[in-house]
Amino acid sequence: MKIDFPDRWVHLRKSNTEPIIRVYAEAATEEEAQKTADAVMNEVKKFL
Repeated sequence: MKIDFPDRWVHLRKSNTEPIIRVYAEAATEEEAQKTADAVMNEVKKFL
C-alpha cells in the first residue's frame, strides 16, 4: 500500500519471508520521513 501526501509518501508491504510489515518513507528530510513512518505504523498497530 502506498500513501501519498502532498510533500511525502509512505509505502507498506508485507514481507514474503518474515512475519513483518516493511515500511518505506520518503520526505524532504530523513527526520520527516521517520516521523511519517512512525505515525503510519502507530495507526496500523491500532488494527492489530
